[in-house]
Amino acid sequence: MTMGALGVVYGDIGTSPLYALKEAAKAAAHGGTLSHNAVLGVASLILWALLLIISLKYALLILRADNRGEGGIVALLALLHARNAQPGTWRAHLLVVGLVGAALLYGDGAITPAISVLSAIEGLKVDAPSLAPVVVPVTVAILIGLFMMQKQGTGFIGRIFGPVMLAWFVVLAALGIHGIVKAPAVLAALSPFYAFDFLIHQDFHISFAILGAAFLAVTGGEAMYADMGHFGRMPIRLAWFAICLPALVLNYFGQAALLLTDPTMIENPFFQLCPDALHYPLVAFSAVATVIASQAIISGVFSLTQQSIQLGFLPRMQIRHTTSDAIGQIYVPLVNWLLAAATLGAVLSFGTSDALAGAYGIAVSLLMAITTLLAALVAIQWGYSPWLVAAVNGFFFVIDLIFFSANSVKLFEGGWFPLMLAALVAFMMLTWRAGVKLVEAARARLRQPEEDLIETAVNKCSARLPGTAVFLASAPKGVPLALTQFVKHNRVLHERIILVTVLIEEVPHVADEARAEVLEIISGITRVILHYGFMQNPTIYEGLTLACRQGKLPGIDLSDITYYVGRETIIPREDVPGMWVWREGLFAFLQRNAERSAAFFGVPTKQVVEFGTELEI
Repeated sequence: MTMGALGVVYGDIGTSPLYALKEAAKAAAHGGTLSHNAVLGVASLILWALLLIISLKYALLILRADNRGEGGIVALLALLHARNAQPGTWRAHLLVVGLVGAALLYGDGAITPAISVLSAIEGLKVDAPSLAPVVVPVTVAILIGLFMMQKQGTGFIGRIFGPVMLAWFVVLAALGIHGIVKAPAVLAALSPFYAFDFLIHQDFHISFAILGAAFLAVTGGEAMYADMGHFGRMPIRLAWFAICLPALVLNYFGQAALLLTDPTMIENPFFQLCPDALHYPLVAFSAVATVIASQAIISGVFSLTQQSIQLGFLPRMQIRHTTSDAIGQIYVPLVNWLLAAATLGAVLSFGTSDALAGAYGIAVSLLMAITTLLAALVAIQWGYSPWLVAAVNGFFFVIDLIFFSANSVKLFEGGWFPLMLAALVAFMMLTWRAGVKLVEAARARLRQPEEDLIETAVNKCSARLPGTAVFLASAPKGVPLALTQFVKHNRVLHERIILVTVLIEEVPHVADEARAEVLEIISGITRVILHYGFMQNPTIYEGLTLACRQGKLPGIDLSDITYYVGRETIIPREDVPGMWVWREGLFAFLQRNAERSAAFFGVPTKQVVEFGTELEI
């Protein structure tokens, strides 16, 4: 599990040495010659950022705020029960903050592959500056191949991620030691005094630029929390403290040592650390490592999308499971190609890793601040002393805000790009969430109570059709609109009616024993409520099969039943209270293009009958 964590969790932060110290050193030089104190100050700042933000905050503190082993923004929102909060309450405002945090991951997912692969291919320019024009085309070609590969699944490649990244961290450490041996004086930067002293003696705007650039060294740290459910808390901590942290510190100090001896190497100290004969192999290896880092963030975005769909924050989309024996191996076609467009757009628009560095830190620093805030509220909810939580999380929250402020000065240098992506995703999430509530209210106005169904079944049906009918119901109470339509037009009922509702719980997984809740309404009419966690794939056929196997639905032949599904057409109306009509139009567009209920919930295609209903919102 520790080896797996190396490949998936630490790919992003493990490739930060390609660009982080370089950008911080350029900010410290601010167009002039890099001084001895500036090099030590930058190295010290990066070291203590890794220790405070990644080691202390994430590895030791944030990893404790798990939802039955799962981590990430969506897991925190589930722990805080923000999903069903009443409008106007503090939990409802918290939901907005959390959804903004989730949306920021999409901005991160677009920038990470762009800056990582671009910075690796830029290593070609170290030995051959004439190759500069091919950097962007090669980067684009690699990224196109990466996104095209997603639909095939990454099972085989995933198995080699860990060993490859282990070799990468060994190379990082070896290069770092090679540099430190030549200038041992760099070890003085182990003291936080150098970072503090250097920052307070700079102009305010220069200090902020240095802080913003140094923050690049910790980008990717949020993956420790987001991927906790895949590997577990201890393997993630072991991989960090035993392998990643030592290798990263050695490499950053090795680059700093190189700059102490030759400040002119500032254009690319990572590749200059390497002996000349090994430059091109190192470029190739860097490209492989950055592809792995990119693959990890893309898989993370797919996983976040799945969780958001299950909890009702995004419309249903086609989700393909690329393998049956690996956790989280899914492919979301629409998200994949939208992410590809954003990533390729970033490469073509910005052109260099230096330009992209300005776009990178702002989204990640804001996400880290939101995670710290939500984790604090979870700690208080779990009974920890509010004063202790305020002191500990408040300390880290202030650090997050300082880094966010430092990155905010890059807003017009590219920081707008991930924020724009995040704003679009957050707006879509909030619109979808509000629209779903309006649709449910419209359904409730039309939905018959169960008493009417009983009265119809007993007294008003002219005949009972042989066989079993399953009606999908959006709510665990009342009569599904599809059943109301069926009875209205046909004036008959089947001999056996099963009303099926899928409920997504605010826990990652629901055990098979608790999957199916069966309630007998009257003889021949049964309500089945299928409970799934937000990390599970809700499949009605499998849920009913499990209920039959457990003896909760005796006498049912699942191959000989008909599923009746409602297909709703949304009609935006200005005279019906709700959202602005243009937002209702956007919701109607998303709803029309969402994955069909029957396909999303795994209903056998040849057994489905759809009933159309118009709903005004």
